[in-house]
Amino acid sequence: MRPYLICSATDGYEAIVIAGKEKPNLILMDVRLPGLIGYEATRRIKEIEGMKDVPVITLTATAMKGDREKILAAGFFNDYLSKPVHPDGLIKELEEWLE
Repeated sequence: MRPYLICSATDGYEAIVIAGKEKPNLILMDVRLPGLIGYEATRRIKEIEGMKDVPVITLTATAMKGDREKILAAGFFNDYLSKPVHPDGLIKELEEWLE
């Protein structure tokens, strides 16, 4: 496993600020965030110069039938993971997107 710099945000507004400042190579975004939901935060992040093509993976506890398709069809997220996520599986998934 490679070393990674990990940044975290407590809400959608903070996620936008951090993304603009740090310019991450990948974003793991919860759909349900306080203040600003993940969809809107991701939309705004994608508007930041240099962030349009950064993969955003949604992590959500919402795992009802059809949710994956609905979330991905919105066009904001590149992939979907449902909670709970095993740490090894999460690392594998993220590393695949970073290659």
